[in-house]
Amino acid sequence: MSFSIDGKTAIVTGAANGIGLAIARHFANQGANVMFADMDDVRLSEELGDVAEDSNIRYFSGDLREKLTIANLLSGTIDAFDSVDILVNGSRQMLTTSPLDADDDSVNTLLQQNLLTSLRLSQLVARRMIKQAEGREEGPVGSIINLSSIAARRARPELLAYSISTAALDQMTRSLAVALAPERIRVNAVAFGSVMSASLKEILREHRDYRAVIEKNTPLGRIAAPTELAEAVQYLASDGSGFVTGQILTVDGGRTLLDPVGAPAH
Repeated sequence: MSFSIDGKTAIVTGAANGIGLAIARHFANQGANVMFADMDDVRLSEELGDVAEDSNIRYFSGDLREKLTIANLLSGTIDAFDSVDILVNGSRQMLTTSPLDADDDSVNTLLQQNLLTSLRLSQLVARRMIKQAEGREEGPVGSIINLSSIAARRARPELLAYSISTAALDQMTRSLAVALAPERIRVNAVAFGSVMSASLKEILREHRDYRAVIEKNTPLGRIAAPTELAEAVQYLASDGSGFVTGQILTVDGGRTLLDPVGAPAH
């Protein structure tokens, strides 16, 4: 059983900071060719600087909610690396919701960002993976990993839109897994709890007491580092998980084993 992704090509979205950046860097360090994708061009440039032509990394900036942008992302990846084997849908957004406000548009916003962007890119990349595998009757064809959240299984009114969008992403994962299984493309998700992402850092700056609440409600008693999530994603991207598809892998330090007591499902 091998967890190697050496020589494979991956697209990682949401790769300008936080968890997406950690995953993309980890993949590159493991020998994969990686396209870092995000709408924040400045941040991508700051993080990656000038990229040599023979480097195993490239970056792409654009609004992935636009169909033309995702088509250009795939074209840029193929131009750079000739193929694509792994897609990590890490581009996501978190907003609070006012549940009884009819003018609150957060559900629509997060369904667009957290669900439909991942769906459209998955569809496009899957078609490319299938085309690459023409004439090859055996062996894995590709792996798609969606970044979800334990919020999909929690009921916190202020996170209504985020919970709905991540729950929808989980069901999309299962449905695509069944649809793409005959093509030998696996689709899984990682639902995480408290990982030291850019957004969680911002929350902890504004609400310093949250750290203690999170740690109290996490059996392992701490907040995960982004690299720990990256290693879980690598497992799902590798041939070592070759018989795993349609699964939501929970990486939360045991948070979902306990009843929530005021801890943000993040």
